[in-house]
Amino acid sequence: MRDRKNYLNLPYNPNLKGYAKKLRKAGNLSEVLLWEQLSKKKFKGYDFDRQKIIGDYIVDFYCLNCQTVVKP
Repeated sequence: MRDRKNYLNLPYNPNLKGYAKKLRKAGNLSEVLLWEQLSKKKFKGYDFDRQKIIGDYIVDFYCLNCQTVVKP
């Protein structure tokens, strides 16, 4: 289960929202294949986000439970 308090405390730049959405739609092959394995808690029950905005950065994959960023 996602810890909403910590999730909402992440730094966030709203100016990047449109660009993050564009990146999600455009995804390259390695990202799409990895997302197939990470989405819907398929990887050991962990909840991953794709193209997550953290501060002034957009990370490819982020897991709040592990506080981990994955770059394919």
